Amino acid sequence: MAAPDVFSRRRLLYGAALVAGGVALSACTSTEDQGTRPKANSSTKKGPAKKGSATKPLAPPAEFKEAPALAALVKEGKLPPVGERLPANPYVVPHNWLSTGKYGGSFRLVASGTDDGAIKEYMYGHSVLRWLNDGLTLGPGLAESWESNSDASEWTFHFRKGLKWSDGEPWTTQDVMFWWEDMVLNEEFSEGIPDEARSGTGTIAEFSAPDDTTLVMTFDAPAPMVPEMIANWVNRGIAATWMEPKHYLRKFHPKYNKSVPKDWTATFDQKRNAILNPDSPTMAGWRLTTYKEGSSSTFERNPYYWVVDPKGNQLPYVDSLTFRAVDNIETRKLQIQNGQFDFVHGAFAGLNLGDVSGIKSTESKHRMQVILWDSGSGTGSIFFFNQDYDEPKLRRLIRMPKFRQALSLAYNRADVRKSIYFDSGELTTGAYGPKTREFHRGDGPQTYKRWRDSWVAYDPEKAKSMLDEIDVSDKNGDGWRELPDGSPLVIRLDYPADVNPSGEHMQKNNLLKKNWDAIGIKTELNPVAPTSSSAQWAQGRLMSNTAWECSTLTFGADMLWLMPMEPSRWAPLQGQYYSLRGTPEEKKQKDVDPYKRTPPRMEPEPDGPIDRLWKLADRARVETDALARDRMYWDMVKIHVEEGPFFMGAVANFPRIELVKDGLRNVPTRDETALGGLVNDWHHPMPAAYDPEAWYWNDPESHSS
Repeated sequence: MAAPDVFSRRRLLYGAALVAGGVALSACTSTEDQGTRPKANSSTKKGPAKKGSATKPLAPPAEFKEAPALAALVKEGKLPPVGERLPANPYVVPHNWLSTGKYGGSFRLVASGTDDGAIKEYMYGHSVLRWLNDGLTLGPGLAESWESNSDASEWTFHFRKGLKWSDGEPWTTQDVMFWWEDMVLNEEFSEGIPDEARSGTGTIAEFSAPDDTTLVMTFDAPAPMVPEMIANWVNRGIAATWMEPKHYLRKFHPKYNKSVPKDWTATFDQKRNAILNPDSPTMAGWRLTTYKEGSSSTFERNPYYWVVDPKGNQLPYVDSLTFRAVDNIETRKLQIQNGQFDFVHGAFAGLNLGDVSGIKSTESKHRMQVILWDSGSGTGSIFFFNQDYDEPKLRRLIRMPKFRQALSLAYNRADVRKSIYFDSGELTTGAYGPKTREFHRGDGPQTYKRWRDSWVAYDPEKAKSMLDEIDVSDKNGDGWRELPDGSPLVIRLDYPADVNPSGEHMQKNNLLKKNWDAIGIKTELNPVAPTSSSAQWAQGRLMSNTAWECSTLTFGADMLWLMPMEPSRWAPLQGQYYSLRGTPEEKKQKDVDPYKRTPPRMEPEPDGPIDRLWKLADRARVETDALARDRMYWDMVKIHVEEGPFFMGAVANFPRIELVKDGLRNVPTRDETALGGLVNDWHHPMPAAYDPEAWYWNDPESHSS
């Protein structure tokens, strides 16, 4: 069930005018001459495409077909027949909007660098399970089925028989065990234990592989959210990698090759990275063939890709992908407008709604359509204090709910929506986004609205009154409010110095400064060296973060914004403490100043908001009943409503620009997706969740590399 006013907000996104230099939003999906220039996504089928994707796996086709280039290699004896390259039961892409494609051609794509992790977000091939229907549905991936015991303390995954790496070598569960035993549990390598490999009490799971296609995860307590956690990301390189080609990488690991050097880990990391090393086998639809550091990367079709279309055509349709590295955002925009790319995901390219006018005015050059998908964002450009700031007096103030609530009421979010998001999206205090799974069932819609609207009203007079109540007032008559003891109060809006000076974050920062200056809170913009900002934040040396956003697919599989769990969000030292719970490090350095511990970390205040959030999360993680678990999440949201905001948003679910070259098919329109799209959250990988391997050219010969 969707919150009625969440999705009726489409009138704000698509009915209201998004005016950028005279270009109305309603014109963004039009073409100049539909008779001679077919829409990029027009289907060969009659009638409109159905929305969303099938919720049950499609049956495998009776026969399989392949790209002509691969058929030629089969004929020459250089490649096995397609039926021998595919698993016994291949994955069939289930999207209702698909039409049968044509083989051939290439895609020209843009990246910020050849080592940009966003490149991996185009390929879902390493994922054990997959998100469908904008995250509402959990579907199979490499594993075709899975189940748990009655209390969800043991999970069994059944992988497809006959899977093969891109070099033709068999994929087996030993590739998962290699990652787990020789990387994750190897203290020398320090891969890190993913959240899905911990029980609800935080202890580490036991992995076992009874045979080549079966994997068992055994926990000491219920772990009901394991499948949702596994579906997140694209795996193998963004977060947990979940598998590595043991047959290739064992030669670079000291357990299997005694001659590797003592400093083997750096070499091993380079060898395993399938977007940097052409020799690294992959399970994705395309494999790296040419890598020019800092310049470009070319990927060609993986002949062993384990996915087909409903007619049995092995994917991908397109022969190759070329990513061009363009690190300067203005150069990137110029190249986009000159038609040098075939598909552009606006979030990766740094495009915002203010770029629509320039893109539309150069349409005759780039011949791309502007389509707008829902971002799913919970905040837009965000602001949050460091709850563990290392200056005691300011830390006490930052931790006072009334102080943060007053600042939220002094924030004119309507100005942000108008000037940055062109009156699109919905004003928000700062919450998880409206596409979050749990908000679509039970009391979820109402809970979302309460959180979204909790401190969103623009009321500077009330804000001033609340500040007076906590004695944050102008004590010396200079026009600026001081701390209760009379010492100066300055809010620093910290941001990485390389952030786009004309982008949404800096525009929002300037508006925040204007709003908070207006109520007597002296506010300063503070650029921070990008190379040191993460370390300074984790040490409590920065006051605020102003250049992120919150976008979350599911509570259970991602509580990172809901409570401190690691050192990058709103309470970094407490987050670091949480990440070490259950380990020997938790009990060490108890008599050392929290800021001088290695790493810096501190316990939450007993029965304070973070302590209560952790305790609720501990209960939720072992609760196998979904409705009972949701009630615990709503109790956590209540803490955010009453004692937050712990992070401040401005606009939720604003649209994101996607650019699609004329003649490129099977890229879904917004209306063909289940919920209007979900493109900002990396847990729901974009564009991987929409299977670019199934995109094709209407005229492939015109798009050869």
